[in-house]
This record gives sequence, C-alpha cells and structure tokens, in this order.
Amino acid sequence: MAQDNRDVLEVLRFELGFLQDGGYGRSPRTPWRPPSVFEDSPICPNFSHAGQPHPCDSCLLMAFVPEARQGEKVPCRFIPITKHGLTVDDLYRTGTQVEMEEALGGWLREQIQRIEQERGITAKPENRLTKIA
Repeated sequence: MAQDNRDVLEVLRFELGFLQDGGYGRSPRTPWRPPSVFEDSPICPNFSHAGQPHPCDSCLLMAFVPEARQGEKVPCRFIPITKHGLTVDDLYRTGTQVEMEEALGGWLREQIQRIEQERGITAKPENRLTKIA
C-alpha cells in the first residue's frame, strides 16, 4: 500500500483555499448532485479517477478518522468536523450545504492552527494558500 507523503499542513491549507474559492459549488459535470466533501476535492488521492484506484487507508486524512470508522467504504465522511462531533456524514443527512461548508471551514482553520502551533510556525495570511505537489 502506497502512503500519502504530502505535508498534511499544506494539504489542509489547500483544502481551505479550495473551499473558500467555491470548490464545493455545483459541478458542470454533475450539476444534479452537490459535490462530496473531500471526495470531490483535488486533495483526494482518487480525485478524477474512476473506480477508486487508491485505497483510502493510504490517504493522509485517515489520521483524522476515528479508529472505529477507519474500515468504512469512505472513511473521510466520518471525520468529526464540529465541536459537537458531527461528521461529514451527519451533515449530509441533517445539514445544508451552507452548514457543511461553514463547519468544514471552521474545522480546517482549527486543524491548520493546531499544526502550525505544534510546528512553531507563525502564520502569515499570504502564505496560507499554497498548491499541493
């Protein structure tokens, strides 16, 4: 199994930029359904790949999935993104797109800040949005 060797901080920063730039708006390819958080983002190892060729357990987002949910078909849907522990999956069922995006943005900012603090990084606004390799 190949591991995701990207830097988690850079990936989360990219995801926040993707979200803020409207990346989860309706897709012209599939306008009949709202995009799936994480799965329809360029940060997903299976983005634009049919048949999910990369196993989810190789994705760096697995670090945020509770151990009990890591065996799910799409484990990133079970990342708790609210202070009350609501997951992406919960918000698909009970929330609106706006609520989902607000919760996701808050979670991303919180994780970015936590990682920056752990690494002793002083965040500069102009450096927060970067590309992923």
